[in-house]
Amino acid sequence: MAALSYLHVDVFAPRPYAGNSLPVFLDPPALDSRQMLAITQELRHFEAIFLTGTDEADRYRTRVFDLFEELPFAGHPIIGAAAALHHRDGSDGPRTWTFDLAEKSVTVVTERRGNGYFGLLDQGPAAFLGEVAARDIVAAAFSLSGRDLDPSLPLAVVSTGLRYLIVPVRPGVLPRASIHADISTLLQDFGAQFAVLFDEAALEIRHWNNDGIVEDIATGSAAGTIGAYRLRHCGAVSGGAFTLNQGRFTGRPSQMIVEPHGTPESVHSVKVGGEVAIVGSGRIEVLP
Repeated sequence: MAALSYLHVDVFAPRPYAGNSLPVFLDPPALDSRQMLAITQELRHFEAIFLTGTDEADRYRTRVFDLFEELPFAGHPIIGAAAALHHRDGSDGPRTWTFDLAEKSVTVVTERRGNGYFGLLDQGPAAFLGEVAARDIVAAAFSLSGRDLDPSLPLAVVSTGLRYLIVPVRPGVLPRASIHADISTLLQDFGAQFAVLFDEAALEIRHWNNDGIVEDIATGSAAGTIGAYRLRHCGAVSGGAFTLNQGRFTGRPSQMIVEPHGTPESVHSVKVGGEVAIVGSGRIEVLP
């Protein structure tokens, strides 16, 4: 029986034991979806990523799983995977990696930085999928009131790979937010898969699994939608990078660099980057 090795990295972190942890499986033996999901659930990271090489150098077939299902796209796993590849390669100069997902391909540029790496992921164009008028209902889903939402900004569904309902809140509201009942059906009614709370004044977000049980530490896919949202609604400048904060409520403060490109009417690219620390490696002896 083939063993399964992985590299453990922390993403959006300047040092180990910070940011969002991730197991990266490089060229694993043939696994089906059931096995990959079972391995992800066994390791209990927020997500896991599985890479298989192709005939083209630096290009990988890519599958990402969270604790519930396979995801068509995810930010921190892809950036972490690129850093893991660079670490295995051992080269000193910048590298460019291509990841083929189920619905699109993305590139990440990596470079060595201190004792770790920096990765910049181009998530591609953003799709604006509509605004949501049910402000009180959405606020209540996060144990808030309509008065807690930022009155100057709309609730909007935006995608750079995953469809997020962006919920802008007033300064100081994020610490009071929580989810007490599964919001999946509510989000589906709005055409969204997930939701992210956003404080424009602090440039900070919070995101949970839809059942509210697990809070994410640093959500790269959500950061991409925030970049597009800020270019359209908040006066962000095309090509201007800003730092988005997340994770302080989980005890693992993280920072994501976000760089939208385009116009408020057409966001043709959002880049999301951050530092990646190498933590260690592991080996699974028995496959599910």
